[in-house]
Amino acid sequence: MTTAAPSSRALAHPARDEIRLESVLHALADPMRLRVVRELAEEGEDSELSCSHFVLPVTKSTTTHHFRVLRESGVIRQIYRGTAKMSVLRRADLDLLFPGLLDSVLAAAARQDDRLGGGGSDGAGGLGG
Repeated sequence: MTTAAPSSRALAHPARDEIRLESVLHALADPMRLRVVRELAEEGEDSELSCSHFVLPVTKSTTTHHFRVLRESGVIRQIYRGTAKMSVLRRADLDLLFPGLLDSVLAAAARQDDRLGGGGSDGAGGLGG
């Protein structure tokens, strides 16, 4: 039986059991990537946002790199919908593997914003853009 060749637009994602804590922590440690995760989390469970929704103060190639790190670490899932690349937070997978981690990181980021006066536009904390 012949199977169709995978689409060149299919993106690689780790299976749930391949997601590693070190990779997730690395992905969440960067202010731009944390900003993306915070926006996805604010949208709610299973909400998809297009890459163009995110206005990051970095070049397009750097933005692409940040999304790749998030995807390859297992923090987000990306799929194409027509010409748009949509991102969704893999909250269920992360909560199952690392209970409380995502909520703790998001709460800590919010507290940091409060402590630093909203984070500013440098990308170090706030969601502004």
